[in-house]
Amino acid sequence: MNSLPSLGSLFAVLLLAASCANAPTDWSQETEITKWPDGKNGAISITYDDGIINQFTIAKPIMDSLGLPATFFIITGKVEGSGKGKFIGRDSKTIIAETATIKTDSTNFFERASLIAFTGTTEAEEYHANVGSLFEAGKVAEAYQLLDEGYQKVRNASMKNTNDVVFHNNPVDTTTWEQYKSYENQGHEISSHTVTHPKLAVLDEANMRYELEQSKVDLAKFMGDKATFSAEGPYGTENERVMEYAYKIYPALRNRMPEDWLEEINRGSKTQPGNTSKEYVQWQRGALSSTGIDQMKAWTDTVNAHDNIWLVLVIHGVEDYGWEPLKREELKQYFGDVKENEDAVWVATFGDVTKYLRERKATKINAELEGNEIRISLNSDLDASVYDIPLTLKTYLPDGWKGANLIQKEGNRLLEVMADAGGNYVQYSVSPSESSYKLVKEY
Repeated sequence: MNSLPSLGSLFAVLLLAASCANAPTDWSQETEITKWPDGKNGAISITYDDGIINQFTIAKPIMDSLGLPATFFIITGKVEGSGKGKFIGRDSKTIIAETATIKTDSTNFFERASLIAFTGTTEAEEYHANVGSLFEAGKVAEAYQLLDEGYQKVRNASMKNTNDVVFHNNPVDTTTWEQYKSYENQGHEISSHTVTHPKLAVLDEANMRYELEQSKVDLAKFMGDKATFSAEGPYGTENERVMEYAYKIYPALRNRMPEDWLEEINRGSKTQPGNTSKEYVQWQRGALSSTGIDQMKAWTDTVNAHDNIWLVLVIHGVEDYGWEPLKREELKQYFGDVKENEDAVWVATFGDVTKYLRERKATKINAELEGNEIRISLNSDLDASVYDIPLTLKTYLPDGWKGANLIQKEGNRLLEVMADAGGNYVQYSVSPSESSYKLVKEY
């Protein structure tokens, strides 16, 4: 015959149950950082190359009217007050004289390719660019031959000014550092596109370093450290040697990103972004004069149709000025379409998207449920003074919670309760520099 438990043993059981109920409970699996801020479907970064005047007088005002930010990759050497383009190395006359008797080969190629653009004419600059294109296409022998041809013209004084507009060295583009700083204060990103817009892949080490480092020095001097985060090597180069140097100077390159969780599709590729198994895909598209507004809108639709696409739009010319210019009306229509999709797509600068993704991947969450509180802490090795984009956290509520208040340094606020297949949850943004938060049960 079973006997009833004594009052003493029953009290002990109840005491144990009460203590377990108040004991900290691991809640990490119930809190996550959303893939995109505010739980959006994807991201769009609108970027401009070359610092062309019409980008600021025509395109930027349209974006400003809609509250859309942009990233401008500017050529610092054409901004008054900054370091100008120059050749670093041996005496140029000595090098030119040597080309008369010594053919170009692997021992002298980078030095000669670095110098030729500074021999005095726009045709010489074209030789530098064309030699670089051949080299990056793997046509090394042809690059050597073209360089020899160019130096023969230099020696014979038959190299000419072509009268072509060279957008990386044009007096029409007169934007000042003061104006650039005001644009940054308005929410735009100003970043490096080197000093003179060279073919970095064919520069020797000293000249490549100057193009990358001097540009950063001037951005830091006139804009502050925020402007030294992102860069774009001219012509969209993905040359391995260039990337090795550039990533020692700039944390983020539009040319290529090193993360193994990010698939990259450059703007010349026909690969579709929905065919990747990686967590994120950076999908670059070059908007050209012939692209058309319907195609541009289709890119936004593709972002909306998935949950992992970061569309990086690349624009050069605007209206009647610059390479492959887009018309004012096209920009109005396209930016208007982007704005209409802003509820589902995060529109942010190239640097801000890069920071958010890296913050999310580098941050570890520890969350504990204790009584009527969920205590959350974030831990990351990233420099919070650089990686400062607020993270969006999503916390599923325990059973019996009808709501939650977020308690943080800047104040308290009642959070909206939402629901999905996983249950009821709250979603909120937190600063990565403030590592601890609390959610308190709302009755």
